[in-house]
Amino acid sequence: MSNSALGQEVKDWVVSILIALVLAFFIRYFIVELYMVEGPSMRPTLVNSERLVVNKFIYHFKQPERGDVLVFRYPRDPSRDFIKRVIAVAGDTIELKDGRLFLNGQLLNETYILEKTRGSYPLATVPEGTIFVMGDNRNNSEDSRFRDVGFVPLDMVKGKAVMVFWPLDHIKTLP
Repeated sequence: MSNSALGQEVKDWVVSILIALVLAFFIRYFIVELYMVEGPSMRPTLVNSERLVVNKFIYHFKQPERGDVLVFRYPRDPSRDFIKRVIAVAGDTIELKDGRLFLNGQLLNETYILEKTRGSYPLATVPEGTIFVMGDNRNNSEDSRFRDVGFVPLDMVKGKAVMVFWPLDHIKTLP
């Protein structure tokens, strides 16, 4: 192989690697990101150490909806991410009374909850530009009921969890 042919092959490899790196960077920061579930707050829907695909692109075109499972930056420490379920959106009223959750005055039928929720949350209206989130494992979840999380500003939302991909026997799509 001549020096010029070797030089061209090296150049082709470098260009290919740079293109792959730029595409990987673009995809990771703007389209999808992989996350690992840490802790029990979303049981039984998600369990500790499951790996998720999070769609970071979707909320550029629409607002989060009730029932979405999403990742957001923890308001008290934005370097940490939390994963919770959207319970209420701007303008909705929310109340937790006697272990029952009411959305806009109607009792929510939440089939993904394993046990009665302890505690209460006074009647409140979700402010514009925010959402109210809770973990599915209500008795072991730091969520919008707590002052350090509160109503989550939409600009803190990173994306919607769309799929569990690891471990392989747990593969599933999320609502």
